[in-house]
Amino acid sequence: MQNGSIPSTGSGVFQAATPLKEIDRIFAAQQAAFRQAPWPGAKARVSHLYRLREGLKTYEKIIIEAIDADFEGRSADETLLAELFPSMEGLAYAARHVAGWMKPSRRTPGLMFRPARARVVYQPKGVAGIIVPWNYPLFLAVSPLTAALAAGNRVMVKMSEYAPRLAAVFQKMVGELFDENHVAVMWGGADVGMAFTRQPFDHVLFTGSTEVGRHVMRAASDHLIPVTLELGGKSPAIVSRDIPVERAAERIVFGKTFNAGQTCIAPDYVLCPADRMASFLDACKTVFARCYPTLKENRDYTAIINDRQHARLQELLRDAEMRGATVIPVNPANEDFTGSRKMPLYLVSDCTEKMRLLQEEIFGPVLPVIPYETLRQAVDYVNDRPRPLALYFFGYNRKNGDFVTRNTISGGVSINETLVHAAADDMPFGGIGASGMGEYHGQEGFLTFSKARSVFEKSRFNLNRLILPPYDRPGFRLLRRLLLK
Repeated sequence: MQNGSIPSTGSGVFQAATPLKEIDRIFAAQQAAFRQAPWPGAKARVSHLYRLREGLKTYEKIIIEAIDADFEGRSADETLLAELFPSMEGLAYAARHVAGWMKPSRRTPGLMFRPARARVVYQPKGVAGIIVPWNYPLFLAVSPLTAALAAGNRVMVKMSEYAPRLAAVFQKMVGELFDENHVAVMWGGADVGMAFTRQPFDHVLFTGSTEVGRHVMRAASDHLIPVTLELGGKSPAIVSRDIPVERAAERIVFGKTFNAGQTCIAPDYVLCPADRMASFLDACKTVFARCYPTLKENRDYTAIINDRQHARLQELLRDAEMRGATVIPVNPANEDFTGSRKMPLYLVSDCTEKMRLLQEEIFGPVLPVIPYETLRQAVDYVNDRPRPLALYFFGYNRKNGDFVTRNTISGGVSINETLVHAAADDMPFGGIGASGMGEYHGQEGFLTFSKARSVFEKSRFNLNRLILPPYDRPGFRLLRRLLLK
């Protein structure tokens, strides 16, 4: 690795998928190691977090190259902005706060239990399993790993088979930083994923599609494993009448084309006042052309991850056109994308509910724009559909923003912005309903991977002896008068 190369076998093929027996062996080793040291102190946890952070700094260039190679065109600056920067900041944030998070929470026992002491302690759960998707293969590995390490757990990480170069780099880096009975990284396809999810973990965090999330939850149910599911979905962006369309278009186009739209919280569709549709579409074209005057050879613009995803997006567009949609490609330099997995931004209007674009998560640079007449109508449109992971509102009228926030339910809300709320360390991140369950990041991540354990302690002086049967004794009559007065 000192020569800056991406790890591979001698034949140039990436490391073989993790053998299935190795998954069983590593899980058993981590389980045994946890029993030997079930409650690491704050100093040890801080050391683990900073060790991982230093590893990311050392491997920065190689990580960027690996992700670029997996995508066959991933913007280095997007990898810095969306993967390395938030990963490193999240590790530093957790390291600064974990000692405070670990402190027991004092509670007050009720009158009938006094004198006594009560507290809640936050205990490591044991061995955690983390399943990582391909779209942000570093951040979506490091962020939950940060939470699990802050909570004092052992961790097994299953990387995506669609990002094998980054998986190889991350596996090698973690192997240099941690013993495998503390943190272990594995890679492979469906067979490895199935073997991984069959392990009796103490907690599982999965990021990916709703369909696969259901399979993960079913597998976890065999062992009654608690799960955190981050599933994405169709996140709406509502444009109000009291914001310049250029301002709204700027942030929406950024959110939709960052990583070529391959983001679980990317704006999936826009609800726009009917009388502002034309000006909003024009503003989107202008913003996109300003940000990306060319696309095919532009190192700032990311490609679609693989042929399968590219073909899926093209099929969504064909289906929409066949059903009467107006599809507008925004291709500033009129480039030919034959032989390339880069795609221009596609704006889609005249949508109908039968189109797959309005039924499936898009996960690419395709943006349906749907007209509405009243803000209540826009809110009803959102509420008639599965609850999204993110909801975006654009408008300067605070009452309207409050109306949208209070009358919808989503994993998170951003007002006059897209995407960046997911990188805020001091805010929970997680879905609801079809977009997931549970949350992590910051203290919520620590709590997710901890068992909040009640500890009730009596001293030698125990008044409860006065209320032992038979209950017609004076002690019980006194307690009844005190509590029922």
